[in-house]
Amino acid sequence: MYLNKELKSFREAVSAIFDGATILVSGFGGTGGSPQNLIKALRDHGAKDLTIVSNTGGLASVIGFGSTKDERPVDIGILVENFQVKKLIASYPVSPSASKKIAFEKAYLEGKAELELVPQGNMVERIRAGGAGIPAFYTPTGVGTVLSQDKEVRKFNDREYILEHAIKADFALVKAYKADKIGNVIYKGTSQSFGRVMSTAAEKTYIEVDHIVDTGMIDPNIIHTPTIFVDGVILREK
Repeated sequence: MYLNKELKSFREAVSAIFDGATILVSGFGGTGGSPQNLIKALRDHGAKDLTIVSNTGGLASVIGFGSTKDERPVDIGILVENFQVKKLIASYPVSPSASKKIAFEKAYLEGKAELELVPQGNMVERIRAGGAGIPAFYTPTGVGTVLSQDKEVRKFNDREYILEHAIKADFALVKAYKADKIGNVIYKGTSQSFGRVMSTAAEKTYIEVDHIVDTGMIDPNIIHTPTIFVDGVILREK
């Protein structure tokens, strides 16, 4: 018999996160695929010296992305501003606007945070490898660039490849569309791009969802992340 994995508060979901933890945070471009309430709870929880693995470094204060006025989006930038982030592993750690630097850019330029820049495909594959128990793999992406510095290079069939190591984390904070009470999850849109792999590559995975339904109400054929990878689901605040 499966346990009910529905949590009652976002505070409960992040309560075990410790100083120095590595955390996978889902999201693609905007805040729609980002676990905004889990991020806010982590800010309030206060764990520090975190390594955050995320596609972006956050957003600048812009109109759009769920707001009708110029305000600070809720993303990992609020953790940076609260001096909780020691290192970011990301593919797009800068603002799309040169005139509006995001919090991480400012912290990095001031020497207050570290950055590991990873091509997007490599990052997804590193996370997937971590979830699959594969320690490392070779890829041609990044060969001959600054991203290949200090990495092992091998030649296969007359083509050079660099060795990339898997990413595993202590926690994953993920946004999804729907879950049942025992933690079977489905995604919508771009949230699939990181949420599905991140859910498999962490010791503990907590998923913020738009809907929670009774067990058995999700067709098994469309489940993206099965309960075995999920430690808790929590309903998004409306």
